[in-house]
Amino acid sequence: MRRHPRRGEAGGEVSLPSNPSNPSNPSNSSNPRIPSQRGAEVGRRIGVGLMYGLWKPRVLGAWRMPAHGPAILAVNHSHNIDGPMVMGVSPRPTHFLIKKEAFIGPLDPFLTGIGQLKVDRQSTDRTAVTRALGVLAAGGVLGIFPEGSRGEGDFASLRAGLAYFAVRSGAPIVPVAVLGSSERRGRLVKGLPPLRTRVDVVFGDPFEAGDGSGRRTRTALDQATERIQKQLTGHLENARRLTGR
Repeated sequence: MRRHPRRGEAGGEVSLPSNPSNPSNPSNSSNPRIPSQRGAEVGRRIGVGLMYGLWKPRVLGAWRMPAHGPAILAVNHSHNIDGPMVMGVSPRPTHFLIKKEAFIGPLDPFLTGIGQLKVDRQSTDRTAVTRALGVLAAGGVLGIFPEGSRGEGDFASLRAGLAYFAVRSGAPIVPVAVLGSSERRGRLVKGLPPLRTRVDVVFGDPFEAGDGSGRRTRTALDQATERIQKQLTGHLENARRLTGR
């Protein structure tokens, strides 16, 4: 696999279709359009400016991300800035699955314009599923918080959406650990980390979620989720040792 050259509350989870082995075909012209790759690149550049302007990101292992082809970023989630942080420091434009509650007022056209995906976490959002698969089918990068919502950020409890997208698309999963975003509260804005503090973003080695059988049954997805959790928790432990956090 070719890797990228060395370079220095966002996500949501989506409920699975009732028949995971027979999802909608993302290439069907009647399906919703794929989010803008150009828009996602604009979002990445905005993220670079904001994240490096407000904090001190330290990015490790970004070269491990595949330089071309579909990929899924699996990110731990303990703070609202985790999504924008990864969006800004990722070597490639990323389309994150974002809960629909974030698409309010002017944020709705803005998030849509920068290629992000609105998802209803309370139901089987077939539009979100189709568009996410479309991103991967087009060779893009999909961002997911596999824990489903903000929590301890330790990958202790994963939902099945990540396994579904990985097994269905065949895209490799790139584990990403964000550390330091929730250690302390800022004095000026309590909901944000202190300004100019260091936030570590550690990319891990890509891995395949499937067992090579090509099965897409519920049992196969459950087994894939177990394999994914083992890989993600292992990466998080390594990232903590590497950064001292």
